[in-house]
Amino acid sequence: MPDVIEGTFSSGVPYLRTGQGPALLVAAGLTTKHANPTGAARRFSLAWAAPYAEHFTVYLANRRPGLTEGTSMHELADDYATAIEVDLGEPVLLHGTSTGGSVALQLAVDRPGLVRRLVLVAAACRLSPGGRQVMAEVARLTAAGDTRAATAAMMAAGTPPRLRPLTRPAGWVMGQFTPSDQSDMLVTIAAEDELDAEPHLDRVTAPTLVLGGTADGFYSRDLFERTAAGIPQGKAVVWEGRSHVGVAGGKVAAAVGLGYLLAD
Repeated sequence: MPDVIEGTFSSGVPYLRTGQGPALLVAAGLTTKHANPTGAARRFSLAWAAPYAEHFTVYLANRRPGLTEGTSMHELADDYATAIEVDLGEPVLLHGTSTGGSVALQLAVDRPGLVRRLVLVAAACRLSPGGRQVMAEVARLTAAGDTRAATAAMMAAGTPPRLRPLTRPAGWVMGQFTPSDQSDMLVTIAAEDELDAEPHLDRVTAPTLVLGGTADGFYSRDLFERTAAGIPQGKAVVWEGRSHVGVAGGKVAAAVGLGYLLAD
């Protein structure tokens, strides 16, 4: 595994850097804390990044900590734009998963000249109605201090329906280990709830690949396909029966995304 450098962009966004080659900015999915991952989450992130690090300088980025209430998706995307302009100094390849995909897509809409090529994994132009309901419940439970139930709800929606009777109890157990202050996550959930990039997809100039699954509890096949169709150089690959987590953390999706970025 290449050396790993831990740092913070000038916009306040924390990152882990590994590999060498053209810059690849990777926007992480929703996290309970806006910080570089530690422990098992760090090992998983770096293991996922390893094939990419053979070809690119990979920046595994989260969101800026200390978000103020009402921070918009535009502002979250602007943090990445600042990092690209000030710290990286040139347009980047961009990869976003789940909520990170929402931020990445907003960046490609707002500042198309900063994105050379885009991969969206388990992400689309907006949440499905069901996805919005799940995240509203997660936010309500988190704000009430019931992090176990919040984690259970999120994990259940992320897995195939047949597995939810198992993943919900697992989420209940894992919820006890989440940080007590999840204010950054709540601000991000609110920002994503307001996102609807579909009317502006034609602004995206980067060739874009949208990857999703039909059993995703936050998005639908239609949303994945509509997102790709609205982007001038967009393409969608949707796997039958794959869940949100199955695509977001799956080796097949990672390999397809890597191949697409290498085609730049």
